[in-house]
Formats: sequence, structure tokens, C-alpha cells
Amino acid sequence: MNEVHVQRNYKDTMFRMLFKEKENLLSLYNAVNKTSYTNVEDLEITTLENAVYMNYKNDISFVFDFELMLYEHQSTVNPNMPLRNLIYVTKVLQNITRNETLYSTVLIRLPAPRFVVFYNGAEPQPGKQVLRLSDAFEKRMEKPELELMVSVYNINPGYNAELMEACRLLKEYAQYVEQVRKFAKKAFFPEAVEQAVDYCIRNGILADFLLKNRAEAIAVSIFEYDEEKHLKSEKELAYKNGEDAGIKKGIMKGIVRSVESAMKNFNLDLQRACEGLGTTIEEYNKAKECISNKDT
Repeated sequence: MNEVHVQRNYKDTMFRMLFKEKENLLSLYNAVNKTSYTNVEDLEITTLENAVYMNYKNDISFVFDFELMLYEHQSTVNPNMPLRNLIYVTKVLQNITRNETLYSTVLIRLPAPRFVVFYNGAEPQPGKQVLRLSDAFEKRMEKPELELMVSVYNINPGYNAELMEACRLLKEYAQYVEQVRKFAKKAFFPEAVEQAVDYCIRNGILADFLLKNRAEAIAVSIFEYDEEKHLKSEKELAYKNGEDAGIKKGIMKGIVRSVESAMKNFNLDLQRACEGLGTTIEEYNKAKECISNKDT
């Protein structure tokens, strides 16, 4: 089995590497919002460099046109993005208002936050969807008093063609990822990344960027693949644990139900009912306690 182990010293992602430049970031903003701004000096980067999740830095935040934009790339489906963004945006706003007096009688003006995720994972997803913080609330509310919405764009081939054509760099980034996946079907992953980089350079896909940053781009791509595998394995483990817990709970319920049914229908005491069903009073009590603990 081909295993990839990468040193955890690459905190950036390809997405961050590509869009940390103001010109590229403004191009992406224009594509998302269907605008045509050109003055990059009006764009202020507000990314928190020390904000790290799963060894990744949160991708990019910036203020432009009185809006606070949080752009994130995801290669795995993550329904918790609204919560992650809520935590992150509060830190950004704290930083923006650090010189303000929150108890002032004067209203502190804030840029309007907006949240966007660019998804290019292997798991099928719609072209665009909106994730809401309120979807996670245990109590459903018609008008939740705290809400945060994240727009998720699928940038895999065949999705959001207008967006991709409007931002050449985003389109070429998606093409690069697609080539990495194609080569990975036939080669050990580090080798596949190198082959994809060579292919893209030959075919004018992120060519200038890859020529300039070849070694780091390869290392970051391998790191992202390794981290994606880690997240996938954690998800599968959580599902397996939940499945096992469900099976165990079902068995416990079955023991209790069978014993109590025998006692009722055949007028047996607890000991005789347990003996007749091949169990013990201790096992019955343990099963009942287990169910009670699960339900509380």
C-alpha cells in the first residue's frame, strides 16, 4: 500500500499561495461578485497568520468595498464551515476594532462580513449551496437571532463555468488539481504530483507560478493530499464508532425487552426470565443501565 508521510511544516495551501497576492485576490472577488474593480490599493488583507485549523492556516480574509470577505478552499465536505467562520470572523473583528471603545455611545462601523468556500473535493456536491449556522442548532427557530451563511461554490470541472471563466487563475488551479488526480490513478502520489506539474507547465496551466514555485507547490500538494486522507480516515472512524455504538445499544435494548416481555407474558420473576433467555440478572441490569445512560 502506498503511504505518503509529509513533514507538518507546510502550513500554506496551493489556494493561499495563489491568491495571497492582491491582484489575484481582486480578480477572484470580481469573478464572485460580477464586478470589475481594478484598484488593488483599496483591498486590505486581514488574514490572521496565527489562526490554524488541522495544521492549515485559514485561507484568506480581506476588506474591500466596505465588506469583510472570508475566502476558504476545501477539498473535503465540511458542514461545520459556518461555525468555523463564526469563530474566525470574531477574531478578525476583534483585530479590526482593537483601538475602539466598545462601551462608547458612538456606533462602531464595521465592514459587512461575507463568507465563501471554493470546493474541489472528490465527493459529489451541487454547483452552489448555502450552509447556515442555524442548521446546527438543536432547537429549530423560524427566525434565529444568530445566523451566519456560507456560500459554497463547486469548482470541479463542469460546475460554475461563468465563475471559472471570469477568474483565469481559479480555472487553472482547478485544472491543476484535476491533473494531479488523473496522474494519481496510475502513479505513487509524490510522483503523480511531479508529473502533473510538468504537464501543466507544458500546457500553460499555472505555468509561471509553477516554474517559480515548483518545489514548494509539490510539497504543499503532497501535504494537502496527506491531510485530506487524515480527515477522511477520521470521518470513517467516527462513522464506524457511531455504527458500533448503535449496534451495542440495539443489543442492550433487545435484552431488556426480551426479559421484561417474558416476565409479563409468562408471569415469571426476573431470575427465571433471565435463565429462560440464557442471560443473567447482572447482564439485564447492565443492559438497562446502559440504555438509561444513553438516553440521558
